Amino acid sequence: MPTPAPLPAEGAEKTAAEVRSHGVAAHVRHLDLTRLPEAADVIDAMAADLGGIDVLVNCAGTGSSQRALELDYRKWREVLDVDLDGVFLLSQRAARHMADAGRGGRIITITSVHEHVPRVGAAPYCAAKAGAGALTQVLALELAEHGITVNSVAPGEISTPMTGQTDADPREQERPGIPLGRTGHAREVAAAVAFLASPAAGYVTGTSLIVDGGLLLMGAQHGTAYREHDWRSP
Repeated sequence: MPTPAPLPAEGAEKTAAEVRSHGVAAHVRHLDLTRLPEAADVIDAMAADLGGIDVLVNCAGTGSSQRALELDYRKWREVLDVDLDGVFLLSQRAARHMADAGRGGRIITITSVHEHVPRVGAAPYCAAKAGAGALTQVLALELAEHGITVNSVAPGEISTPMTGQTDADPREQERPGIPLGRTGHAREVAAAVAFLASPAAGYVTGTSLIVDGGLLLMGAQHGTAYREHDWRSP
């Protein structure tokens, strides 16, 4: 999978402006998860800006497309830093603020279907996402006494820049191998996050909410559908 370019500052500011148009405060700060552990200081800064933290959504991500035998260690570390180490450090900082405030809270991590299943050419990505899923479960156990729920959202193929589909319309992205027959929209992932952040999910913790159009159900079907060995190449 391609590694996305950093989100331009103007894009973040545009989103913040949309939030402010609804009459609520929005603050923007730069976060670079390749610069650990100091990058986690952003959580403390945001807590100061916002007067506390009630919900943290870990959604930064990167990946690779090399098979394990050709993978450079620096690339391995880069992916794990962003997709796993960053999740731990940001969750730890946010949980401390939530616990000190005594109001409970929500931590939600965007993982991937590859939290649950492997993919050729994505060794560090799959390792990081599986690790983030296990971390989610541990944190759910440890933070429950503070009224903090911890869950993950595991998307399948979503039409975003990270999958090389900038501004693509999911309804026009035909995917015969997915039961719903198309890619997903970022709003469909956001809706799952919104549910987990809401009072309606107050008794949900340690769960991975899969948003994949039925992709993970297709294991046996896919196994008999291939007639060639081309799946061995990323």
